[in-house]
Amino acid sequence: MIMPLTTTRLGPDWPCQVKTPGSYDWERSAVKWLRELVPARYASYPAFVRHPVLLARHAQIQVEHEIRVARTALQTARADLPRAGLHEGVIEHTIKLYAAEVTQLQHIARSVRAVAQALAGPGR
Repeated sequence: MIMPLTTTRLGPDWPCQVKTPGSYDWERSAVKWLRELVPARYASYPAFVRHPVLLARHAQIQVEHEIRVARTALQTARADLPRAGLHEGVIEHTIKLYAAEVTQLQHIARSVRAVAQALAGPGR
């Protein structure tokens, strides 16, 4: 009799670059993905290498900061960019870019939270 593989249902925010929790090498895939979200100097800190939960925490803080920066850029673009001598078309394009970036960063933040929760898992 062949036993079916058990799979964990992952939500829509689970990053496709990270394997399913409990599967072979899943934590390594999580660490690799998280390291891409933080500045390189942080990704190589021994504490973050040894403790993926710390890396996930820092990635959460990093992404939250990036969201604040993108929101500030979006909120100030219409007032600040004309003074920089940019044409209206460039300004409108930039505003759309910032809005899309905020949306993307919010999705990444949810993904980081999901990975962090899985890394912290029960009994850790």
